[in-house]
Amino acid sequence: MDSLTQFTFGAAISAACLGSKLGPRKAVLIGGLLGTLPDLDVLIPFETKIDQFVYHRGWSHSFFIHAVAAPVIGELILRLFKSLQGNRILVWMTVFLCLTTHALLDSMNAYGARVFWPFFPDPVGTGSIFIIDPVFTVPLLVAVAWAIASTNWSAGLKRILVASLVFSTGYLVWGLIVQQHVHARGKSIFAERGIDVTNVKTVVTPFNTLLWRVIGQADGEYYNLYVSLFDDDHDAVVYKHEFDSALVSCVLDDPEYQKMVWFSDGFVRTDLIDGRIIASDYRLGLTPSYIFRFAIAEYVDGQFKKISPEPILPSISNAGTEFGWLGNRISGRPSIRASEQKFLERNEVQDIAEC
Repeated sequence: MDSLTQFTFGAAISAACLGSKLGPRKAVLIGGLLGTLPDLDVLIPFETKIDQFVYHRGWSHSFFIHAVAAPVIGELILRLFKSLQGNRILVWMTVFLCLTTHALLDSMNAYGARVFWPFFPDPVGTGSIFIIDPVFTVPLLVAVAWAIASTNWSAGLKRILVASLVFSTGYLVWGLIVQQHVHARGKSIFAERGIDVTNVKTVVTPFNTLLWRVIGQADGEYYNLYVSLFDDDHDAVVYKHEFDSALVSCVLDDPEYQKMVWFSDGFVRTDLIDGRIIASDYRLGLTPSYIFRFAIAEYVDGQFKKISPEPILPSISNAGTEFGWLGNRISGRPSIRASEQKFLERNEVQDIAEC
């Protein structure tokens, strides 16, 4: 999640647990810092840009590391704040919650986090909440702002903090439930259209949990299907994306490419663009504006040459059109996505023309 969300989530937890003993402002500061602590792994020097991409949210996001770190950090807090003496277990548990909820939030993005490292080293990512979601963050932000503005602890402040945490936690559960519902609908739509896919992944679209992207993976191609809770599945639009799978043979043994395949659980595509082979994690971002794209090789006159991975930033030139489409689709209104219009299957073009 974004840094503001991580800070406010940790701050709300700490204020609810320690505010009555430490004071709301100090509790907010401690929790906010703990809530952002796991992301300090960005300061670790990595060998390549792809290493930085795939190994971020690594051991620092592990629940097991948090269990070891909580007593150590807890003891430091006890020594700094004498008013917490006699509350050792509460302090330890608060530290553990602030750290683990950070990792838990990250594991609910499509990007994921290695929450079970070292026993299970692969990243876990449900894709059930976007990295920025105001519905989740704003209630926590209001509660934390209230705590900062309060000079003393009060029952009213406690109710606000607890209510914000209950609501935001419930919102996470809501996202998981809706995701499973949409996932089943997406698989059903693919089957009804006669589209044979070998793997299906459902991820939320930006800033909401009402519109979802269902990705159907096939050999040398994949399908994007955007499903709103308010949709009539009969009008579903499928976008078919093909890519030059022959390019894979050029980079198949490249360690950088293999890292991306491992990290993305196989949802990676290769494209030849301006004489360079571009590898993209197509789970993240809206096609073709993938968030994580890397030039990993040059391909000129039939010759393959490995290069140091170079990140390719997504284009934001059509942001206004994208937001308009997003608003239409969230509300269940049929709308063709301009960025993918040329990838429409012919029967879907006819469906939209009849709407």
